[in-house]
Parts: sequence; structure tokens; C-alpha cells
Amino acid sequence: MSDMLVERDKLMKDLHSLVSGASGRVAALQKVAELLRSAGSYRWVGLYDVDRAAGIVKNVVWSGPGAPEFPTFPISKGLTGAVISTRATVNVGNVAADSRYLTAFGTTRSEIIVPVLDRTSETVVGTIDVESEKPNAFSEEVQSYLEACSSVIRPLWPRLIMAL
Repeated sequence: MSDMLVERDKLMKDLHSLVSGASGRVAALQKVAELLRSAGSYRWVGLYDVDRAAGIVKNVVWSGPGAPEFPTFPISKGLTGAVISTRATVNVGNVAADSRYLTAFGTTRSEIIVPVLDRTSETVVGTIDVESEKPNAFSEEVQSYLEACSSVIRPLWPRLIMAL
């Protein structure tokens, strides 16, 4: 088994353990962000709640060099708005060429936003936002892997948010 596969297998086991043993949501999500960031050597990872009732997306935790430029923003804005409306991952290899991109860090070249879906897979209740200073940083394989991670961490989104 290649080193990358071993590392990914370990990350999935770590995420499962974290979710099953979580005593506090924010602390667990912070650890998730840190695990994802270090596993992929990404510059920044953020986890967001989608509050449909309030019409906003709100950053819960982040791991990286700084807080998000937009910790709260309207549900319809940016790449995240596209994820919410389509219930599908948005993977942008060159953010400068995508008008939906909300500039957070001037050095970001590529970004992937993965939806966290409710149990019925009908509603986006959260997102995983990963940024890289490298163009085209997220292959189809990486996208599939992050989508699998999203399914594992879904229980960390409370039912109250899921019901909205």
C-alpha cells in the first residue's frame, strides 16, 4: 500500500474516532480542520454552518494562517452559494478566473468547497472549504476523498441546523 493510501486510511480512522467520541462540537470540528489541513498539506481549511433560516453561511472553525476574510456571508454568495444551490462540490483550479470567488487571501490560487449534506442528502447543512496557493491543487481523486470525509463528519452538524 502506498504511503498516501496509508495516510488517507489513517485520516479516515481518525475522523471516525473523532466523530464517535466527540464531547464538544466546536473542539471536534477544530480537530477535523487541523487533520484535513495537515493530511493534504493545504494552506487553509475552514468548516462552515449553513443557516437557511437566517440566510447566512457562518464559519465555525478554521486552520491556517489567518481567520477567514468573510466569516459570515449571505447564503447565495460566492463559490459556497453555488455549492448550496447545487448540493455538489465546487472545485476551482484558478480562482482568479471565477467571478464567484470571494477573495479571502491574495495568495489563494485554487479552492475546493465540499458540501456537508443532511442524512437525506437533500440539504446542505455545512461546508468544508479548502484553499491552496497552488493552481489546480485538487484532483478528482482528492475531491472524492474530501467528499468521503464530508460524509464521515456529517454527524457533527446538529439536528437543529439540519432541520432548517
